[in-house]
Amino acid sequence: MNSRNLRHISAYKMAMVLTGSVMALAASTSGFAQEAEAVPEVGDIIVTAQFREQNLQDTPIAITAVNAEMLEARSQTDISKVADQAPSVTMKQAGAAFGPSMTASIRGVGQLDFNPALEPGVGMYIDDVYYATLTGSMFDLLDLDRVEVLRGPQGTLAGKNSIGGAIKLFSKKPQGDGSGYISATYGSRNRLDFRGSADFTIAKDLFARVSGVYKDQDGYVDRLDYGCLFPTSGIPATRPAGHCKVSELGGVGYRALRGMLRYAPYEGLDITVIGDYTKDSRTVAGGVLLNGNNQNPNVAVNGIPLDNRFICGRYCTYSDFANPAGTFTANFVNTPGGPQPVPWFVPPDFTVDFPLAASGGNDRSEYEGWGVSGQIDLDLTDNLSIQSITAYREYDTAWNNDDQQAPVSAAFGESDLSHWFVSQELRLNGKIGDSINFTLGGYYSDQRTTYFTLQDIRYAPIPLQFIGNDPVNADTKAGFVNVSWQATDALSINGGLRYSKESKDYTFVRLAYDGVNPNPFLGSLNGVVGRYSGDKWDYRLAVDYRISPELLVYASTSTGFKGGGVGPRPFNAAQVQPFDQETLTAYEVGVKSDLFDRKVRLNLAAFFNKYKDIQLTLLSCPQFGGPGPCALPQNAGDADVKGIELETTIRPVDGLSIDGSASYLDFEYKCVNPAVAGLPAGPCSSDPAIIATAVNPRSPFTPKWKWSAGIQYEAQLGSGAGTLTPRFDAAFQSAIFTNAAPSPAGIQELAVIKGYTVANARLTWRNEKEDLEISGEVTNLFDKYYFNTTFDLTGAGAGITSGYPGRPREWAVSVKKKF
Repeated sequence: MNSRNLRHISAYKMAMVLTGSVMALAASTSGFAQEAEAVPEVGDIIVTAQFREQNLQDTPIAITAVNAEMLEARSQTDISKVADQAPSVTMKQAGAAFGPSMTASIRGVGQLDFNPALEPGVGMYIDDVYYATLTGSMFDLLDLDRVEVLRGPQGTLAGKNSIGGAIKLFSKKPQGDGSGYISATYGSRNRLDFRGSADFTIAKDLFARVSGVYKDQDGYVDRLDYGCLFPTSGIPATRPAGHCKVSELGGVGYRALRGMLRYAPYEGLDITVIGDYTKDSRTVAGGVLLNGNNQNPNVAVNGIPLDNRFICGRYCTYSDFANPAGTFTANFVNTPGGPQPVPWFVPPDFTVDFPLAASGGNDRSEYEGWGVSGQIDLDLTDNLSIQSITAYREYDTAWNNDDQQAPVSAAFGESDLSHWFVSQELRLNGKIGDSINFTLGGYYSDQRTTYFTLQDIRYAPIPLQFIGNDPVNADTKAGFVNVSWQATDALSINGGLRYSKESKDYTFVRLAYDGVNPNPFLGSLNGVVGRYSGDKWDYRLAVDYRISPELLVYASTSTGFKGGGVGPRPFNAAQVQPFDQETLTAYEVGVKSDLFDRKVRLNLAAFFNKYKDIQLTLLSCPQFGGPGPCALPQNAGDADVKGIELETTIRPVDGLSIDGSASYLDFEYKCVNPAVAGLPAGPCSSDPAIIATAVNPRSPFTPKWKWSAGIQYEAQLGSGAGTLTPRFDAAFQSAIFTNAAPSPAGIQELAVIKGYTVANARLTWRNEKEDLEISGEVTNLFDKYYFNTTFDLTGAGAGITSGYPGRPREWAVSVKKKF
């Protein structure tokens, strides 16, 4: 038996031992709970994962639920930070090339690419409204009631694209109680934040809540003018001597406003209307050059090669966001043996030295979006109610990227997205007798995105200098049913079924830089329409049994899918090909326990997933248009995914709270299409050599190990002086890959983000009335230098690997007043 199998067996033995230990503890503490003196206990959190309100500990789903108090105590103000405490969950800000978006992954399933042709692998929801794109998904945690992170496929409960899981944010609803707060924060790099909320009554039974946030902060990656710093380099300076800093990348400039109206004229009718507006104006994510190996003779600009002298160091870059005019000599292609002639590429108006226009932009990222939604909850009878959720959203966003992080440009890109989305969901909720709850529903959404792009990519084997203006249309229809049967006082059986039907079309526009004539090299794509349609049945069956008031065990099987689409980056019309859905079937067992008179909460889950038809990008596709460049998404792999997860909260004595989480995840490809490795296409191959050549051992942003720990103590100061609460948090993730495909030899180490631990500390004073608090915080307490993501273009011919570091150590002081 090999060591890999031994590790698998050991992991699952550990899961069984932990489960048995929890059951034994529950049995031994049952009597103790009756005799124990009243002590602080872990509080309940109500979730709605199964379409009705349930205690977190009664829900047979692996859920990380975080309320507003927890978010504030941990200094968490955007959605990506919630992942620190969630097992098997990774959420990171994307690199500059992908604009104002986020990379999200749960249990090895996610998505990196913002392109609207591709679908997320984790469903994102605010107030039960689905957010259809990764763009704009770096949500601020403004005035929330709670966050629910559902792990595992939610195909029946959430629908399309919740194949890895779902992340749901729920706003605080208006109560008309006159409550509210205002807070101000000042900190490192001129950080200035304001937050506020007010809840009030407009008229009888009509309530309102208004919330807003303003965040501003300088960036933390210095963008320097290389020619200014090194006047004899031959690179022209754009800044005067002694003033070589151009800007600071990774800044913050976020404003958001949310208004809610709630009308509740009588028990049984509740109408809520929500409107929100967001403007995010900042410098792009800050990238640094990790490797500049000039593989491509054409990358040299004005005779200056791209090499490692342009590595600036930590939190430092020489990006110039510009390409000069030049020529393209397209008589070679990069191969493992070096540049080779390109006999297959002779376009009709081919010239040996194709002229290239100058291109350039700025280092800004701009996002502006708004939306409105309405929810109606109406009781039809004592046992039957209807719920309607209607939403419309739109946004416009634009950003530039400079992939090479150097003053001699290999690639410049500008992206502009205009997007709208409309959805309608209808649920009929009912109860039959005292034992059966059910939900019957339907869902429809329609969306359109226009993707304008200006690309000047000079490392490719063809001159990719073009303008695109691609409309992308998509719609989804679904019907679903979910039933929960309380068979006995202890036994509950839950089942669900959903049918989804989706369609998408992508129209390609490939114009020359004049914006009028077709691009001479990509012109065959101009006006071509790619189409995709598909449907899917998903199911779920879960059985839970309450062994005692302290202990619930459950087992479930469920499915989910990520939507198909059309490859967005073809090099010829034959590569305009659809790809199908990827699917996942999960098998899960879990334990939820409240032990020692509810002083200890311990939840465990173990799962095994069959991950099929994984969407991977082919690097070789001669079957579509002959030999030549290829970047074609196709269903090209299968994998098995296994894991164990643990979450705990401990309240041992009055004032002391300890929380923690841990996860182990094993991701193993079982087969891949050889074309993913640039080999001739064929059926999914289980040959270990082909798999090792084609893909990294784990999917992107999937750490094998992950843990977090937090501790706080609320000390009573006495004599009306209030309380003082110190808190410390630490979170660790092991090494991750950021690409599906392995990087070339010698570069792979740079394309892997090594494991790291980040710690935060916070000290909060709160007055006796608990309406005034002052806090100080330090994030990244030990100033760990780590990367959120890396971007490796070595295999594409650019010889460039860049990294996007996380924020360094920063401090902040906040004052909050409640009323």
